[in-house]
Amino acid sequence: MSASQSEPQALTDLLRALRTLPGVGVRTAKRMAYQLLQHDRQGAADLVRALEKALNELMHCERCNGFSQTPVCPVCEDTRRDTSVLCVVETPADLDAVEASGHYQGLYYVLMGRIAPLDGLGAQEIQLKRLLDRARSGGVKEVILATSFTAEGETTAHYLSQALQAQGITVSRLARGVPSGSELEYVDAGTVAWAMLERKLT
Repeated sequence: MSASQSEPQALTDLLRALRTLPGVGVRTAKRMAYQLLQHDRQGAADLVRALEKALNELMHCERCNGFSQTPVCPVCEDTRRDTSVLCVVETPADLDAVEASGHYQGLYYVLMGRIAPLDGLGAQEIQLKRLLDRARSGGVKEVILATSFTAEGETTAHYLSQALQAQGITVSRLARGVPSGSELEYVDAGTVAWAMLERKLT
């Protein structure tokens, strides 16, 4: 995006930063920037502080790899969770989607991505070894693959299934209640709950 000669550099930098967000193009970035700068400067200041706090305080949980403000997140620390079941998701947003279903009480592992050969993302990028180590520890009896039903999500699930089964671990996959080609974080909680309950062994 080329800036006009009348556009201040600070505004150009802000628009460029906003466009790093998914789904935000030139026009949306401008609407966001002008709203914050012209009508909600306090909101803009709050956003800056919240981002700085998140960047400085959030880390990856030592067990599930999700975001946490402590070395081990509250979900992994919860003694009421079923430690024999491990649900593998692509992102923290997907973890939230499964939690919102209200039908899963096990633990999680967050890949923080998925295998996408066309983008140069392989097993190393999703830290396969760390997942295998996690699945082999703590009495895990079943790993549920809750990756999205996109081409990349299916590729990831297939690869993980083979790797986990080679270690003698029982592996299941969400049922097809989740529409083909969909991202898990955008699926309604009821559908995720059904897919979890009707999961199939791979």
